[in-house]
Amino acid sequence: MKQYVKFGIITGSLLLAACVGFAAREAEGGKKVDTRVFEMRTYYAHPGRMDAMHARFRNHTCKLFEKHGMTLIGFWNPQDAKEAQQKMVYILAYPSKEAATKSWAAFRADPDWIKARDASEKDGPIVAKVDSVFLNPTDYSAIK
Repeated sequence: MKQYVKFGIITGSLLLAACVGFAAREAEGGKKVDTRVFEMRTYYAHPGRMDAMHARFRNHTCKLFEKHGMTLIGFWNPQDAKEAQQKMVYILAYPSKEAATKSWAAFRADPDWIKARDASEKDGPIVAKVDSVFLNPTDYSAIK
């Protein structure tokens, strides 16, 4: 349990550090203004399928996310080697929750995604479970 807490703290810190550099700016008295929402997704791979998951993201999924208006913030693996073979965390940003819903619908219907998914699962399914959390920055966050 202790390593899950440590992983959560590390992931949260990395999210903040990554997002600071991506904050949108508008000319409102020089203040940063960012109305984006963020989605933290945790993927759990079927046993022995993490390498296939990484290959699918590296070779196909990331490009398709960008094609459908999703901004990639970052990807992380747990430091524990055994846990890293089971779990991957990544964060996306969208202009709004509604934009996220539209982006995911377009992504899931994209023939290039369907082809890549089917090809990558010829040796069996990759993803066992997905947890998704939508996040808004706090009023004291470096990103707004």
